[in-house]
Amino acid sequence: AEKAMIVYRRSLAEMPARVEEIHHAMAEGVEFENLISPVEVIGDENKWVAGLKCQRMELGEPDDSGRRRPTPVEGSEFILECDAVVVAIGTRANPLLTATCPDLKLNQWGNIDADENGMTSIPGIFAGGDIVRGAATVILAMGDGKRSAKAIDDYLMAANTEST
Repeated sequence: AEKAMIVYRRSLAEMPARVEEIHHAMAEGVEFENLISPVEVIGDENKWVAGLKCQRMELGEPDDSGRRRPTPVEGSEFILECDAVVVAIGTRANPLLTATCPDLKLNQWGNIDADENGMTSIPGIFAGGDIVRGAATVILAMGDGKRSAKAIDDYLMAANTEST
């Protein structure tokens, strides 16, 4: 990737990550865009990712977690140009995952079953980080992402070769 960015709806102070994880990510060149909430993934005419529609947020009163609740700033929507989006929310699989993706195999702990390159039981679908390992550090998730990025590239190149 030319650059990697984390878009987060709260500030760094409210981010549920360890300080050293944030510092390591920054040292790796990851950019943090705070007080921004993703709204929609934008595709081009070929259905490839072209951008991420986002909305600026402001912090309100604390919620049940003790962190200040993000609220949308009206009229602040914008498009962040990008060619890939990785959703990273929470540390457990969504319980609806098997209902919406019945061919996706989960392991005994309810995490997505993936090989060492992140390939799941559905060809072309890759996973890594907490959704595969369970709760762990962002550094391990970044390592999974780097390995999967290479595997995704290999997969797409092979698919492209087969179609020509």
